Amino acid sequence: METVRTAFRDECARLDGVLRTLSEADLDRPTPCPPWAVRDLVAHVSTGAGRLVDMLAAPAPPRAEVDAAGYFGAAKFTPEVDAARVDSARRAARRPADAAATAEAFTAAWRGTDSAVAAQPADRVVRTRHGDAMTLSDFLVTRVVEVGVHGLDLARALDRRPWLTPTAARVVADLLTGGRPVPARLGWDPLTLIRKTTGRLPLTEAERAEIATAEFRWLSFAG
Repeated sequence: METVRTAFRDECARLDGVLRTLSEADLDRPTPCPPWAVRDLVAHVSTGAGRLVDMLAAPAPPRAEVDAAGYFGAAKFTPEVDAARVDSARRAARRPADAAATAEAFTAAWRGTDSAVAAQPADRVVRTRHGDAMTLSDFLVTRVVEVGVHGLDLARALDRRPWLTPTAARVVADLLTGGRPVPARLGWDPLTLIRKTTGRLPLTEAERAEIATAEFRWLSFAG
């Protein structure tokens, strides 16, 4: 749990610093997650980073039923759910109208989650907006994935080098590989692994053949 919490804090703090350097024009740049502009994607990440505050205020389910990888299962992300997610982010993006307010909203969201998590045991069970019952530690892994992977999308939209932190990269990579080592023939570092297996970089046919035997987990992203 402490490893995951550190990864969440590190990645959020890194993104926090980036957001405080953005201009109004930066917020209107298109992203690799259409139809979102930067402001929409940041609003989506802010909402995701802050979800645990309300979840931890609700009664705990009796037991966990889904792990972090299961949370990202494609079956639950129907076109209707995906459309609602897109529209929700775009509405949220209109509330903090300028760059400073956008950054402050993200700061408040992730710090609120960090404070809420600090008061809970790692095996506390929470219920997600999809109805999944998960341990707190597993759900926090999904928050590291959301902030870290969408951080790659934001870096691309802003024409900046990826800023993924080593702690977050390790948590996301372990989720993707199930804790298994990356096949040596691929020659991937953690950043390349994450970009390749989440569709942020294309796979070659040789790489597809290699990972078919590696039992990597393919995740569907929706916060």
